[in-house]
Amino acid sequence: MAPPQDRSPSPLLHLPGAVPAQGLDEGIAWHYGDPVAEQRAAEHRAALVDRSNRDLVAVTGEDRLTWLHSLTSQHLTDLPDGATTAALVLSPTGHVEHHAVVTHHAGTVYLDTEPGAGPALSAFLDGMRFWSKVEVAPVTDLAVLTVAGPRAADLVASIDLGGGFRRVGQDGIDLLVPRRELGAIAAALRSAGAVPAGSWAADALRIPTRRPRWGVDTDEKTIPNEVSWLQTAVHLNKGCYRGQETVARVHNLGRPPRRLVMLNLDGSAGTLPETGDPVTTGAGRTVGRVGTVAQHHELGPIALALVKRAVEPGMPLLAGPIDATVDPDDAVDDADRQTPVSAIDRRAFGQLRRG
Repeated sequence: MAPPQDRSPSPLLHLPGAVPAQGLDEGIAWHYGDPVAEQRAAEHRAALVDRSNRDLVAVTGEDRLTWLHSLTSQHLTDLPDGATTAALVLSPTGHVEHHAVVTHHAGTVYLDTEPGAGPALSAFLDGMRFWSKVEVAPVTDLAVLTVAGPRAADLVASIDLGGGFRRVGQDGIDLLVPRRELGAIAAALRSAGAVPAGSWAADALRIPTRRPRWGVDTDEKTIPNEVSWLQTAVHLNKGCYRGQETVARVHNLGRPPRRLVMLNLDGSAGTLPETGDPVTTGAGRTVGRVGTVAQHHELGPIALALVKRAVEPGMPLLAGPIDATVDPDDAVDDADRQTPVSAIDRRAFGQLRRG
């Protein structure tokens, strides 16, 4: 039996001011006493974000890339050593079952997924090996740290990773380091000038980018077309994979049932909605669900939400019990209404007939 994923609290929880996170991010810090300063450090200097609670799965063997290519939404057959991308495992009907950051390093493919999601991903992959020359195993000896900000590259270059390696992440530079060296490497980064930043800061800065977290900003009905994963984790021209028919059909028709937007929340109530709360209209009709919620250092209280395609900025909404509106940047104008790929330009068709 494979060893379980490490769920022990991070050593960074012993840093001054650390307040533990709850829920999915249990085991790391929510903040270190000043979430506003932590966000500013990530934007203007360098911030150290602890992601050691995430699950890692390793795939080895000579068929590792072609095998993963056949099972996931991403084109992986020629992923170079040192490269990083993202991939999804979909259900037969196209719903997202797993999301992973995929890194190819020194003959191993590392799948970096949400806390607690590793065992189910490992079990799925292990059950699909059949005659392929691959091995699947949880990774218990590595942990993820992220250094974000304009000084990140210089700081990372100045320290010893203790046998770990780096990759380009969505929020900065990700470090996959030996778990036993986690505290020492974090201390070296702090000495070099990195400011510890908790999950509050990481979430607050992610919301305006409209990048979802699986299981937080998505639900069991989510298809890739509803979120940014259609651009980042799906290769639309690769061969067959489970769920491809739904992805292709919705892409060609240009009509996903929902879309991921940012909500601006009323901060006067002194409380915020919770992940999973319904998004409703003033008449009480449910039009979506709340995902990540955070207090941004400039934008104030904000959230991600999956809402029905027709919901537009200016429509009065409730996110749980809190007044909310869709951010103006999420307006769907005529140029962005996902014209069906299969749509025919009738004028061109007429010209073709006349020719």
